[in-house]
Amino acid sequence: MKIPIIRHLYQSQPAENLQAALEVLESFTESRGTTENDINVAGELITNICGALEVHEQVANGSTERDALNAFAQRVVGAIDQ
Repeated sequence: MKIPIIRHLYQSQPAENLQAALEVLESFTESRGTTENDINVAGELITNICGALEVHEQVANGSTERDALNAFAQRVVGAIDQ
């Protein structure tokens, strides 16, 4: 997870584009020829796209971009710490 990448994706892409990219990456990880390294890279991309989608949702519900980014980061860090 990289906040600058999540911010860039949020600012440069509508939620619909991010959702489509997410679906493609998820399908890619399920293909037979995908290596562990491919899955790790796709997983990082998926996390960043999910973060950007979350920011879109939070901002639509009234949060500021900064608060939405911080909330997502805290949630991910909290999940890792458990």
